[in-house]
Amino acid sequence: MLIIPGYEVTAIDPRAAFDARVEVDAFHALYCHTLDTGDLEHWVDFFDDECTYIVTARENVESGLRVGLVYAEGRGMIRDRAFSVKHTQMFAPRYMLHAVSNVLILRAGAAEIRAVSNYILLQTLVEGPTTIHQAGRYYDTFVRSGGKLLIRERRCVYDTSLIANDLVFPV
Repeated sequence: MLIIPGYEVTAIDPRAAFDARVEVDAFHALYCHTLDTGDLEHWVDFFDDECTYIVTARENVESGLRVGLVYAEGRGMIRDRAFSVKHTQMFAPRYMLHAVSNVLILRAGAAEIRAVSNYILLQTLVEGPTTIHQAGRYYDTFVRSGGKLLIRERRCVYDTSLIANDLVFPV
């Protein structure tokens, strides 16, 4: 079983876990909707100023390597990535569909929530079939700011070492 330090399963008050899960589920619904509609400018709004966003292989995590396919520190780097995907990258037209499930709340406090969730990213090329683009787990640290959750850390750990060479869109 993959364990990332700081994301171990711990005993948590069931009511606190339930309340946090409702918040995290609502967060994921809006996050996925924003990405799936191509609204990359607003994707940035889901991140804290001091965030870390990593997309990496399970194999790297199991080997203790912090290297990732995508690595961004700070909201500015997230903004740059969103801009480059939206305005400068060249790729075939496609539709993306994110699905998140099995949200497990690891810690829930007034200021921070830690959670692990499964995700799957489907891709449909305009003139092609729908394929699984990526599947894995989100390891998330959320902070509360202005009455809403923001990502302080998101590690997207995908399960296969073979991924499509056109991973462009945010996970």
